[in-house]
Amino acid sequence: MSYSVGQVAGFAGVTVRALHHYDEIGLLSPSSRSGAGHRRYDDADLDRLQRILFYRELGFPLEEVAVLLDDPESNPREHLRRQHALLSDRIARLQQMAEAVEHAMEAQRMGINLTPEEKFEVFGDFDPDQYADEAHRRWGDTDAYKESARRSAAYTKEDWQRFQDEADGINRRFAALLESGVAADSEEAMDVAEEHRGWIDRNCYPCSHEMHTCLGEMYVADERFTAYYDKIRTGLAVFVRDAILANAVRSV
Repeated sequence: MSYSVGQVAGFAGVTVRALHHYDEIGLLSPSSRSGAGHRRYDDADLDRLQRILFYRELGFPLEEVAVLLDDPESNPREHLRRQHALLSDRIARLQQMAEAVEHAMEAQRMGINLTPEEKFEVFGDFDPDQYADEAHRRWGDTDAYKESARRSAAYTKEDWQRFQDEADGINRRFAALLESGVAADSEEAMDVAEEHRGWIDRNCYPCSHEMHTCLGEMYVADERFTAYYDKIRTGLAVFVRDAILANAVRSV
């Protein structure tokens, strides 16, 4: 079965002019011609066109595409392996770009005027506003969320660095207790839970014991928060939740 140049242009989303150009430079010459001399493409031609368009999408100039396709040691399977490797690399780079944009958006939303280097230095893998964001999604535009936005808008780089350092210290103490086999409802664990509540209360928004227990439940119910804590130490999300609940009961 063969196809006209117009049909192929429609299949591939390219212009007829582009197909004519590929033919003129020897990159993609149709396998046959009609009795009237019109170009006719078969399935093998379409396969080659698909590879051409793939390499063009990745930014290869036509000269390099021709070299790649006409390499005598390359076969369709080798092209697929190469394309898979190139796509994997592109995906990884796009993901890095997306993360960079997310950091920039987060900093802008919170009114932080930092250089790109400072943003990554401060935030790292930790989102300093994750608690307020989650509270807003679950409880709407509350006074707590407004207070968090008001405070964070005035934070400097040093404020955010202090914020993260305090969080890291609390998490390390939680992890050390878990590793040593201390129970989540022990005095030591509850004291760290209270420190955690105070950290939120000072830096984000007024955090009552009731709100704190809601956050604790969220750390286990929401896989994003579970992954954050369990990356520090396996089982830490549950341990933190249980320590928070025990501390809330102690406060009654």
